[in-house]
Amino acid sequence: MDVVNERCCGLDIHKKSITACAITPKGKEIQTFGTMTHDLIKLIDWIKSKCCSHVAMESTGVYWKPIYNLLELEDIQPMVVNAAHIKAVPGRKTDVKDAEWIAKLLRHGLLQHSYIPNRDQKELRELVRYRRSLIEERAREISRIQKVLEGANIKLSSVATDIMGVSGRSMIDGIINGIDDPQVLAGMAKRSMKKKKDDLERALFGSVGLHQKMMLKTQLSHIDFLDQQIKMLSEEVQQRMQPYEEDIELLDSIPGIGRSHAEQLLAEIGLGKEIAKQFPTSAHLCSRAGMVPGNNESAGKKKSGKTRKGNKKLRAALVEAAHSAAKTKNTYLSSQYQRLAARIGKKRAAVAVGHTILTIVYQLLNKRQLYVELGADYFDRRKKEIVIKQSIKRLEILGCKVTVEEAIA
Repeated sequence: MDVVNERCCGLDIHKKSITACAITPKGKEIQTFGTMTHDLIKLIDWIKSKCCSHVAMESTGVYWKPIYNLLELEDIQPMVVNAAHIKAVPGRKTDVKDAEWIAKLLRHGLLQHSYIPNRDQKELRELVRYRRSLIEERAREISRIQKVLEGANIKLSSVATDIMGVSGRSMIDGIINGIDDPQVLAGMAKRSMKKKKDDLERALFGSVGLHQKMMLKTQLSHIDFLDQQIKMLSEEVQQRMQPYEEDIELLDSIPGIGRSHAEQLLAEIGLGKEIAKQFPTSAHLCSRAGMVPGNNESAGKKKSGKTRKGNKKLRAALVEAAHSAAKTKNTYLSSQYQRLAARIGKKRAAVAVGHTILTIVYQLLNKRQLYVELGADYFDRRKKEIVIKQSIKRLEILGCKVTVEEAIA
């Protein structure tokens, strides 16, 4: 095989040690380093002494990040590669052989590097992902509150849509403060909940123990703390996204996508013109997100078309946006979801609509224009003649005689 990179280095990274293999025209040399900052600096100096132009490493947890950050500052091209693409021969696996195998593959140009965003986007992505984790933790804590209430036979969730709304929070605070009278608790209802006062009185009749009151108090304190942290992170994200407000407005025009979804999508796929540089087409972007069918064919037979893993955070945001878009009225995305859900199920339909949303996102960011709604009847208008024939056929089967005339606009 042809040599593409004459001087290169392969790294096998672990929590406490790094095995490095440098291959140059003089031969190969293997060294082992620690993972402390001083050890990493020695590793970089050793790589520079070998005049290596490329360094490849596996994406092992988060252990590759400190090394990648240091290599970015030098005149060396770092590459993070998928571990599944560089598996060595079974039965001969050691740290030295792994590092040597990575270096050999890199030397002959057989490695494909993963997409690593720039420093600003990496920082924004970490903030957005952590905010998402806190939002999910808040949802889990609300589920725990509901579990405690059910244990005390308080059926608040059977009447109130959101137990942490204004009315629900007031009633739970009343329970914690020792109010046992269902009528008094039901009287705390606000706004539209006042119409359900009778149902609330029946739902709030239960027996809450002292330990349950203590648990509810602790859980509410945790939720208040999470709300405060989420707000602080949202303000930081909003401040960092100020130069890209135009991009957020473009994505916000898509049904099912709000500001938080737009921020998460931009943090995952790229800011500004980065998306067009990294992904030549929308198909490349959808493939990276794992929103496309699998390609598995052998001997002329197509096997499982299960979607690949891709970017889990991006995929989750798109599926959530798809479910939100499905609830909108008279939109192309909601119509697409309903058509697919009846045939392939709700979960697969959500993935398909998420694929469509990501394609729309790519086009809007690339062409710098707002979303144009096609309408819920787009599919019928596209196949007008077929829809008419199918409708006539069904009516004739029922014994009806049909005459079709064009309506005058």
